[in-house]
Parts: sequence; C-alpha cells; structure tokens
Amino acid sequence: MQIYRSHVLVCSGTGCTASGSAGLFDEFESQLKTNGIENEVKIVKTGCFGLCAEGPIVVVYPEGSMYCRVKKEDVAEIVSEHLLKGRIVKRLLQGNEEQAKAADAENTDFFKKQLRIALRNCGKINPENIDEYIAEDGYEALGRVITTMTPEQVIDIMLKSGLRGRGGAGFPTGRKWDFARKSVSDKKYVCCNADEGDPGAFMDRSVLEGDPHVVLEAMAIAGYAIGSDQGYIYVRAEYPIAVKRLEIAIKQAKEYGLLGKNILGTDFSFDIELRLGAGAFVCGEETALMTSIEGHRGEPRPRPPFPAVKGLFQQPTILNNVETYANVPRIILNGAEWFSSIGSERSKGTKVFAVGGKINNTGLVEIPMGTTLREVVYDIGGGIPNGKKFKAAQTGGPSGGCIPASLIDTPIEYDTLIEIGSMMGSGGLIVMDEDTCMVDLAKFFLSFTVEESCGKCPPCRIGTKRMYDILEKITSGKGELSDIDDLYALASAIKNSALCGLGQTAPNPVLSTLRYFKDEYIAHVVDKKCPAGVCKNLLQYKIVADKCRGCSLCSKKCPVGCISGEIKKPFVIDQSKCIKCGTCMDTCKFGAIVKE
Repeated sequence: MQIYRSHVLVCSGTGCTASGSAGLFDEFESQLKTNGIENEVKIVKTGCFGLCAEGPIVVVYPEGSMYCRVKKEDVAEIVSEHLLKGRIVKRLLQGNEEQAKAADAENTDFFKKQLRIALRNCGKINPENIDEYIAEDGYEALGRVITTMTPEQVIDIMLKSGLRGRGGAGFPTGRKWDFARKSVSDKKYVCCNADEGDPGAFMDRSVLEGDPHVVLEAMAIAGYAIGSDQGYIYVRAEYPIAVKRLEIAIKQAKEYGLLGKNILGTDFSFDIELRLGAGAFVCGEETALMTSIEGHRGEPRPRPPFPAVKGLFQQPTILNNVETYANVPRIILNGAEWFSSIGSERSKGTKVFAVGGKINNTGLVEIPMGTTLREVVYDIGGGIPNGKKFKAAQTGGPSGGCIPASLIDTPIEYDTLIEIGSMMGSGGLIVMDEDTCMVDLAKFFLSFTVEESCGKCPPCRIGTKRMYDILEKITSGKGELSDIDDLYALASAIKNSALCGLGQTAPNPVLSTLRYFKDEYIAHVVDKKCPAGVCKNLLQYKIVADKCRGCSLCSKKCPVGCISGEIKKPFVIDQSKCIKCGTCMDTCKFGAIVKE
C-alpha cells in the first residue's frame, strides 16, 4: 500500500467543477511530476467542502490548509512553496488575516459553529472509491444491523434517536419505518427522494456527489428494518455528477457483496436501482415521485392510504430524502442517545442548509438544531455584502415563508419555524437585504409554483395562478386594497383544499410577507410606490438639481432620449418617455440621479 506524506484534495462538486476544478487536478498532476514528488503527494478528487462562494477549493493535508479561488496559475506556487518547502501560501487561504495564521480551515468562522454528521465525509474522501468510505467506518453499521440486530431493534433506535424527515414535513423517521414494518405484504420498497427542486437548494446533490455510499448503506438498513429487498433512488437528471457517482457506488457495493443477494453471507438481500427524474418540482412530493417511478406522469395521489400501507406499485413503501438517510449509519454506530443529545428539545440532530442570496459566504452548512438565524447569517455566513442591512430570510423554498429581521434570533427548529409562519423544508435558506422588495419576492416564488403545478387539482392549478395575477397587478401599480383581501381568501382556500402538500403550502410566501411586511403591500397599492425601488412600474428616476454638473453624459447614454438640458446646467428627465432602465443612474459619476 502506497504511503503519502501529503494529500491534496480538489473539490469536484458541481460548483467547483463549473469553476474549473477539473483543470486544477490535471495541473497538480503535471506539477508534481515536474518536481519529482508524484510518489510522495496524492491528488484526490473529492466532494463539496461547503464554502461554495470561494471555489474552486483545494485543501492540503496534514495541515488542513484550505486554498480558495484557486486558478491553474496558482498550482505551481502551491506545489513549490507548500509541498516542497513547507511554506503555506497565505494569500490563498480562506478567512481573514488572523484566521489565516492558523492555516487550518476548521478554525475559521465558517466552520467553527458547524457540526457535520450528514456531511461528515463530504470533502474528505474520494466519492468514487468504496475503500475510502469503508476506511471511515463505512458499511460497519449495515454489518452490525444484519448480523446482530432484529428489525424491531433497528426501528427502536430510530424512534429513540428523534430523527425526523429532512425533506420538509419533519415526520419521525422511526414511526414511518415502523408503519411499513407492520404492513403485511410479500413485497415492500425503500425509496430515496433525491429530486431536489427548491430554487437555490443543493444539499442532497452535495451529499450524493461527495458521499454516495452513505445513502446506499442507509437504504439497505431501512430495507432490513421493514422487510424489503428492493430500493429505488429517484434523482433528477440535471445532476449528472451525482448520477455518475451513484452508478459507480452501486456497482462497487455489488462487487463487494454489500448490495445484492445474501449480503455479508446472511440471508438478507437488498438491491438498489436508479430512476432519473425530468426536473418536475411536484415529483418531490412522495406519491407523485412513486407514480413517476412506476412510469406514469408525476402527479400526487390522495392520502390515505399512505405509502407505508400502499405506496410504490401499490405495495408498502417508505420514502426518505438523501439527508435523512445520511444520518442513519452514524445513529446506528453511535447510538440513539448520542444523536438525541444534539440539537434542541423538539428537534434532534443537525440540519444541512444551502445558504444563498445576499450573504457573503454562500454555501453549504450543517448546524445543530436550535442554532439561531443570526448565527447562520453573521457568524457562519459572514454577514450581508456591501454593508447592507439584513431584511429577511426565506426558509423552505417556495413552500416556506419569510423570517423578518425582528425575528433573527429565532432558533432554527421544526416547530418554531412553523409557529412564525415559515417551515424547515428541505433546507434552502435565501437571505435578503434592504434592497429586496418583499411583494416582488412573493411573486417570484408564486411564479415558480404556478409554473411547476402538475395541474391535477383546481385549487393549485387555478388558485395559485389567480394569486400570481393579483401580485402582478399590485407590482405594476394597478392594485387595490380589495386585492389584499382576495389574497388572504385565496390562500385560505388553497391551503384547505389542494390535493398535496406542495399545493397546500404554495401560499406560504405570500402569507408570511403579508404578515411581516404588509406595509410594503399597502405602499404598492395606496402610494403606488415600491419602497425597495424594485418594481419598475412604480419607479421614477429623478435628477437632483443641486448635484447635477450638467455634463450631459446621462443624456448621451439614455436609449430613448428622455433626458434633456443645457451643458453646465441641471438636466431633467421626461417621465412620460422614461422606460426605467436605470442606464442614467449607472452612468452618472456624481450621484445626481436617484431612484424613487
């Protein structure tokens, strides 16, 4: 076995791959050969490290130095300075100057408050090498389960752990497994929901790209617990890297006897197949997903009967998402008490979030339940860019709600978020600053829901479109106060009568923004103004006479010629001709043009 003095881990997740990390891998190989140390240093393609805003990322061990925004031309310096001379290249380190002195990524603000369970192997192992997963206790939990435990004991551990579904609803995982276990049938199924459809969400994708075997192991454990010999992973085709690594992982697991017939010499057999989704948001709903696996149009089915009784191919089925499964092996190995000691009283363990929007450290974070939104935004996320004020955060994607700045100290846990009008969802967290129009934001999420509605039930198909039309009317300056009442009425009707959970939660972004930002709706309707200066039909660009130098540059750049005046005298904008493109404001060097 080859022993290396250093390991260079190159992120090969989707984000860094898009930024050119594949070229970095090749360049490192070339530089190592040039310097004659290719047998001393191992280059490894690994999964997402989490700090996506700073990619491409390279981490050098044993020091743990995280190099950010690495370019091909930086590779020679890393090799010559760090790998040959032992001098860390501080200009490429993540974090501020004080943190960089430690030269250890785990000591930076982004990582210090995180606790990685679901993401424990992401960024640390080669996801295409089963041996590296096994070296990190991989498949030990499966071996323990099928050789020393009864199915009832497995379910008991899951119940005592307090693990709840990480896909959105937060249903207790152990109870779901128990229901399926007790269902009588000669055939049962285990399904994995990897159809991550929320805008800005990439939690499940990163787990599949960085640690695919953890999902396979967990599904096999679930199969043993409920009495199933067949699993399906439903993954969207837009995740080509994840699909490729799942295919490799399944093949390797079968070669090692960890999937297939008589696993580890026992009488337990379990196999897994992939099914590719075409990107329909509704297929994230469990019954629609199962309908799609069966080869039909992805549409939800009425419940009851619930999938644990009558699911895939009309047989008892359990469905959990990627992150839920990623917790299972560690719970088996470390015990239910270990997991339940993490998090809060009502929400156990950790939660992975894809943090995006108006925040400095865009990326993937895993935090103990009960961590406050303030800690995520400022301590981990690094605050808001350009000194702007935090205005709100959207959790739960199109099905979630907005949390205003006044509630920034809210602990992130299932029940607390529901109480304030939001929800955990699968883990998307979008941060908004003071320049965000909350009415426009609600319209954006509702437009997504309208586009992605399967159309099976009228409340979702017609009701969400009607809500969107009202928001369009309000943001275009034609709204009336009665429109706000209509939004409430429609939201209530949809929530109470839509067929599936996606339809029932579709009004949440509108309801939460009405709850906390109703003054913005009133301003749009009564004053015909957008306080954030976003809605074009409610904007006016004006030239401040005292600041205008009469340089005429704005007039020359205006595409419709609506700005006039004399040189060295204040210019004016003809509002009847202005198309509100903002070119004049971008052009002015003296700050004389304002947006109202």
